[in-house]
Amino acid sequence: MASLAATDALTYSGQTPGEKQSSMRILITNDDGISARGLKVLEAIAHEIAGPNGEVWTVAPAFEQSGVGHCISYTHPMMVAELDSRRVAVEGSPADCVLAAVHDVMPAPPDLVLSGVNRGNNAAENVLYSGTIGGAMEAALQGLPAIALSQYFGPDNAKLDNPFEAAATHGAGIVRALLDRGLWDSADYRLFYNVNFPPCPAAQVKGHAVTAQGWRTETSHGVMPHVSPSGRKFLYVAGGRQDVATAPGTDVAANLEDRISITPMRADLTAHDLIEELGTRLE
Repeated sequence: MASLAATDALTYSGQTPGEKQSSMRILITNDDGISARGLKVLEAIAHEIAGPNGEVWTVAPAFEQSGVGHCISYTHPMMVAELDSRRVAVEGSPADCVLAAVHDVMPAPPDLVLSGVNRGNNAAENVLYSGTIGGAMEAALQGLPAIALSQYFGPDNAKLDNPFEAAATHGAGIVRALLDRGLWDSADYRLFYNVNFPPCPAAQVKGHAVTAQGWRTETSHGVMPHVSPSGRKFLYVAGGRQDVATAPGTDVAANLEDRISITPMRADLTAHDLIEELGTRLE
């Protein structure tokens, strides 16, 4: 991998994201829907990064799409509605929104894609379900620099006037640090970043940590049965406990210590560490 500032492959519209620029073209999306509070936080972050002469394009789901992962609307069309200048609602997933923006809505590809700010953490196993991650992942598959941002909720911040305070205060700084000094590449499965802001007020954030994706033990998603007045049975998907720490050096562990976690990711799901051994076993 090369540093962002030195990677020619990440040049769009004559600009390289890591360069000191006066303006950028930024696409933002999310999975909580185009009216979500976290998207307004992301708009402010994007405008700060884009600069006074930059462009911020919002292409987001018309309705909440939490938990859809990286799904795309492959078997049915999606309606696209322009709500305002550079603001478009899509009846589809976050990945759909990125596809719509890059291949139809925007006049030229963005220099950067930001997905979030999600209402709740996308750390540990939550990553695999997250539409916020799905939007950033699709951007990376389209060859674009992408960062997913999520706000962890807990008793120390959930009842604040602005529960997104940590993300709102520290978001632009983290994005700028990744653009200026982060690692990026032009591999087939390009690198993208997953950022989680800790469940605490902004003033209590203790910095950031580069982490691996963690695993919460003895907790997982499940279902809750419910019988309707008509006697029909329905199942509600329920998440596991979110206050369970993961191993040291991983995302949730850092977040529960009031630190921002930054996790480099790829869409490649291959267990590369097992290929040689498996090949030997199957000879």
